[in-house]
Amino acid sequence: MKRNDDDHIATCVGKALENYFQQLEGEKPAAVYAMVIKSVERPMLEVVLRQTGGNQTLAAEILGINRNTLRKKLVDHKLID
Repeated sequence: MKRNDDDHIATCVGKALENYFQQLEGEKPAAVYAMVIKSVERPMLEVVLRQTGGNQTLAAEILGINRNTLRKKLVDHKLID
């Protein structure tokens, strides 16, 4: 992955978080880490699976995770049964 891609993704997430905090209008935020992971993980899994034509072994390799971990995440996000 090019360094520009890393920066772009980080910038997008940063902007989304800034927007989130602005919309709170003084209310106390809660569970921000879990919210971000949940928001980012599903679309990441969907895109990588599409890029691999549904090949979970290759998707796990691209993601840098174990295939069993990938399968658990896919079930958790209801992307597979």
